[in-house]
Amino acid sequence: MGPKTALRYVYYLLKIPKNDVEVMARMLIALRTINVCDQCYTYSEKSPCSICADGKRDASVLCIVEEPRDIATIESTNAYQGRYLVLGGVLNPIDGITPDALRVRELLDRVKADEQIREIILALSPTIQGETTMMYLSKQLVPLGRRVTRLARGLPIGASLEYADEITLGDALKGRRDT
Repeated sequence: MGPKTALRYVYYLLKIPKNDVEVMARMLIALRTINVCDQCYTYSEKSPCSICADGKRDASVLCIVEEPRDIATIESTNAYQGRYLVLGGVLNPIDGITPDALRVRELLDRVKADEQIREIILALSPTIQGETTMMYLSKQLVPLGRRVTRLARGLPIGASLEYADEITLGDALKGRRDT
C-alpha cells in the first residue's frame, strides 16, 4: 500500500464510529492467530487445515493453486473434493520469482512421498506467467508417472465470438464436448 492509500484509510477510519474502529482493531489483532497449514500452505487457525484434516476428501487428486484465496474460489463451486497445495505465486524471472521462491520443492516432495496421488491439477491463472509456471511444473511432474492436468479454457457464458481472442477460441474448439 502506498502513502496516498494509507492516508485515505486514515481519513476513513477517522469518520467511522469509534466502536467500529475498536471492532476492527480487535479483528486485526485476531489475525495474529492465523497460521499456515503445514500440508497445503493455506491460511488456517490450526494445522492441518480443515480441508487437509477431512478424511472424506479424495486424496488421489491434488490441485495446485497460486494463492490461498484460490482455494476458496474453487471450493465455492462444490465441484472439487480433492486436496490442495498453495504454490505461493507463479514464475516471473523479471521480478525475481524463480522456482526456489515458490513451493516447487514441497510439491515435488509431496508427490514423490504420497503414492495415493494419481492426478495433479494445475489450477493457475492463464497469464503468461501462469502458463510458464504450468509448463515448468508439467516437465517436473510428468516423469513422476502421475497424470498432470490443467483447468479447461474456453468461452464464458454470455461471451460473443466476435470479442474472443484466438487462443481462447482455439482452446474452446479443442475442448468441445457433446451436448
